[in-house]
Amino acid sequence: MRVIGLMSGTSYDGIEAAAAEFELSGETVRMRPLGRLSHPYPDQLRTRIAAALPPAPTSTEAICVLDTGIGQAFAEAGVRALGQLCDGDADLVVSHGQTMHHWVEAGVVRGTLQLGQPAWIAEATGLPVVADLRSRDVAAGGQGAPLVALLDALLLRGLPGVPAALNLGGIANITVVAPDADPLAFDTGPANALLDAAVRHFTGGTEEYDRDGCGAAAGQVNPVLLRRLLDEPYYRQSGPKSTGKELFHLPYLLAALADAATPEPNDVLATLTRLTAVTVADACRAHGVSQLVVSGGGAHNPTLMRMIADELPAVHLSSSDDLGIASDAKEALAFALLGYLTVHGLPGTLPSGTGARHASVLGSITPGRQPLRLPAPADTAPGRLLIVASPLAD
Repeated sequence: MRVIGLMSGTSYDGIEAAAAEFELSGETVRMRPLGRLSHPYPDQLRTRIAAALPPAPTSTEAICVLDTGIGQAFAEAGVRALGQLCDGDADLVVSHGQTMHHWVEAGVVRGTLQLGQPAWIAEATGLPVVADLRSRDVAAGGQGAPLVALLDALLLRGLPGVPAALNLGGIANITVVAPDADPLAFDTGPANALLDAAVRHFTGGTEEYDRDGCGAAAGQVNPVLLRRLLDEPYYRQSGPKSTGKELFHLPYLLAALADAATPEPNDVLATLTRLTAVTVADACRAHGVSQLVVSGGGAHNPTLMRMIADELPAVHLSSSDDLGIASDAKEALAFALLGYLTVHGLPGTLPSGTGARHASVLGSITPGRQPLRLPAPADTAPGRLLIVASPLAD
C-alpha cells in the first residue's frame, strides 16, 4: 500500500509530506520511503495560527476559519505529494493536522485539538484520509503523545545498549527502548518553542528562528536565568507526560526574564538552547541511554547539537538518516505508518509510551472519491520495521 503522511508540528512553519510503500508480513512491516517535500503555510495563515495559539484568546469563528485554511493547505500538500512523490498513484493520505491546543490538567490530558478539516484533502486528492489520530488515545486515558513512539520503538529494536530516539521540534520528545522493558516515551520539554518565541520577540517578527544557532553561539549562558527556567515543575514529573505551547510560550519566557534579567538577546538564546540540552540530557541519564538517534528541525542547529553532546559525553549521537529515515521526514512517515495500521485494524499506540489503559486503533476515516474499501484486518501487530532502500528516498 502506498501512503502519504502529512505533518505540521508545534513550530507551525509549514507541512512536511512524506510518502512510502508499506507491506505487512507476519510481525515485520516493510517500509520503502519514496521521498519528502516541504509545503510552507501562506503568511496570512501562519499569522492566523499564531494569533489563536495559547495563551491568546480566540473565537469559534477564528477556529472555523483556521480549520478550513489549514485543511486547504494540507490538501495542497497532499496533491503535491501525490504528483511529485507517488507519480499520481497512492492509496491513502494520513493527516496529523495542526495542533492548536493540548489540554493538560495536573498531568492528565483532558483533550487535544488538531485543526485541518480532512474533507478538503479527500476532495483534492480523491483518496481516503485518516485524521484526528491523537484523540482516541486520550479517550483511553493516554497523553495522546508522543505518537511517533511506535515507529521509534520498531526502528530502534535490536540496537545494542539502551538506544533512544529524540525528536527536536517545537517540543522535544524522546523514546527509550531498553532491553527487556516496554518502550517509554514522553515530551522532555521545549526544543525550539521558546527559542523561536524569543527570536520573534527580539527581532520584532522579522526573523522566525535562530538560523544555524548563530545567535546562541554568539551569546553566553546566564546561569541565573537557566536556574529559573529549570525550576519548572514539568521537568520533575515522571513519564509518560506531554506538554506544548500551552505552557512554553512568550509570556512564560517574559515572566522568567522579569525574574532573571538578561539584557543581551544572544545570551537569552544561548540560555534557552542550553535549557533544551540540559532537559534532554537529564531524561537520557535518568533512563541510562547509551545512544541517541536525533531527528527534527533542531537537529539542524549545530549549537544545540554541540550542547547536547557536551551534556552527554558518554552517549553516542547519530541521525535517523543513518537508520534509513530522513530526519525531516520521520514524523510524516510515522503518521503514514499509523494510518496504514489503522486501515488494517491494528493499534498505533504504545500504552507504555502514552500511559493509556490499552492500545488503540487511531483516527477517523474520511472516504475519497471511490467507495471506501478497507483491507482485510491484519492478525498481527508489527514487531519489526524493515527499511527498504529506494532510489527516490530523500
